[in-house]
Amino acid sequence: MNSQELLETYGKAASVVKDFYLSKFIDSMDTTNVPENYKEFAMEQGIDNDTVAQMMNALPRALFDAFDAHEVYVQISVDLENNCFRWSFDGGHVESNDYTSRTEAEKAAIEKAFEILNEKL
Repeated sequence: MNSQELLETYGKAASVVKDFYLSKFIDSMDTTNVPENYKEFAMEQGIDNDTVAQMMNALPRALFDAFDAHEVYVQISVDLENNCFRWSFDGGHVESNDYTSRTEAEKAAIEKAFEILNEKL
């Protein structure tokens, strides 16, 4: 499932992720050059799914903080013997397939994390 589909399928989790990215955006404007009313305007405008999907694709690891805040803990482990990466949740046993890169494993774990978070909310 791609990022856009995750946002459309898991609405409750998508709200958390949108709020997370919007908060990061507002925090990045924490300078004296940005008027407070602009920050309020940005909060009111929100952030659309297309923009969130692009951020998810570019930096999937950043979402781990959003999941952590809701006690959905993603672990990425490396198997040096087999030269692959795997994911698991909450310190449990590995649930995933083998992936050739950390980023592939992260993206796959995010899909499962959306599902788990959506169920929790």
